[in-house]
Amino acid sequence: MPENTPTLKEIARRLNISVSTVSRALHDHYSIGLRTKMRVKKLASELNYEPNQTAIFFKQKKTFMIGVILPNLSQDFFAAMVNGIEDVAYKNNYTVLLCQSRDDQEREKQLVAAMRSHRVDGVLISIAKNTTDYGHFELLQRHKIPVVFLDRIPKMPDIHYIASSLGAGMQQAVDFLLKKKHRRIALINGPEHLPASQERLEAFRQALWHKRRKYDPSLVVSSDLSKEGSGKAMQQLLDLKHTPDAIITFNDYVALDCLQYAKRSKSGGIGNVSIVSFANEPICDYMDNAPIASVEQFPYLQGEKATRLLLQLLEKETGRNDDVAVHELLQPQLVIHRPA
Repeated sequence: MPENTPTLKEIARRLNISVSTVSRALHDHYSIGLRTKMRVKKLASELNYEPNQTAIFFKQKKTFMIGVILPNLSQDFFAAMVNGIEDVAYKNNYTVLLCQSRDDQEREKQLVAAMRSHRVDGVLISIAKNTTDYGHFELLQRHKIPVVFLDRIPKMPDIHYIASSLGAGMQQAVDFLLKKKHRRIALINGPEHLPASQERLEAFRQALWHKRRKYDPSLVVSSDLSKEGSGKAMQQLLDLKHTPDAIITFNDYVALDCLQYAKRSKSGGIGNVSIVSFANEPICDYMDNAPIASVEQFPYLQGEKATRLLLQLLEKETGRNDDVAVHELLQPQLVIHRPA
């Protein structure tokens, strides 16, 4: 430590009081009188005293840092989620270590390892689209590092998560299209192994069953969520003998890629086919060719709630295997952009 760096001992020596009194005064301890607190804080300010964070971390066994791993921050959905996370974290004096997996499992594993080496207190994660091995998440649990998943949830037992109800969102989308007299409703889903895709498919089947509509597997295709993958999925539907009159897509970006592909294809567009998507990205409000409706999944609120949950877990010193897993599903809302 440089010789000119002020310390608690220096403040105590100048004021002729004990080091413990200085420490308590700086922390507004009830046992220290107002006059002493004012003297200590005034001298600390004059000396430009700053607390030794390393010592504080060592004493409290916390770094006051939380790690966040999200798939892709270029998407407004995850950017809004970050805003919710940071707003809660900073209000509680936590720093956010933010990383993006770029939807790659190996990168995600490396980032989890980095979180451990940086000794973060807890981690918030939305898993990558190709993540099928959950060993790196289990490693965090074994090291007693609390983890809260949000939006994209792995199929693991006893985990904490905050997400939007895909079942309720899909039911709203199907109900909306059926009321608009659509009969052949297709689904362009995400990667088949992604739990969120599996949930969407099951929700799609249940929504049709609930309305006594027959499920047609030929009307369900998958995209790897890339522009090319969504184009191929769209072509599969356009190649059907009986094409759909409505399509529900994994998210708004898939919908926009499909609309663009159809417009450039030999078919010259999709005619009267209506598209409903998930996420409700802000860009949809500024496009003439946007989906007719989108399921709002409230990413900012997911970020807020997930961060509050993580901080609660840290306060309770949870993260142990005997903790009761907390699951919360937010109710989505179908937002109509234009008439069907």
